[in-house]
Amino acid sequence: MQKIQPLDIILHKRSRSLEIQFNNGDHYDLPWEYLRVYSPSSEVRGRRGSDSILVTGKQNVCISDIKPVGNYAVKLFFDDGHHSGLYDWKYLHELGSNYTQYWQNYCLRVDQEVKNNSGKR
Repeated sequence: MQKIQPLDIILHKRSRSLEIQFNNGDHYDLPWEYLRVYSPSSEVRGRRGSDSILVTGKQNVCISDIKPVGNYAVKLFFDDGHHSGLYDWKYLHELGSNYTQYWQNYCLRVDQEVKNNSGKR
């Protein structure tokens, strides 16, 4: 089995997405908001799964820069000051291949948070 690696990574400012073409033929166009709320940083992920921190209010976040980290990852710099997570190739591929499920789970968590807080004033 070959190691997953990107062949091309393109930052699209107009559509606010990161396009990634992998060496296995997979191709993903990941929205910046999605990448921000699923940052691999310990600040956000802590522990993956239901214990991860719910990050909200990032609909208009921008990626201001992207830097390679060796031959295994990129570091994304967001305009809200967040830049502590390294997006390795395996994690970017996971985010792409699970986009529908992960985004749906995120939206459900946000909806639940809104419902839980709507009665608190």
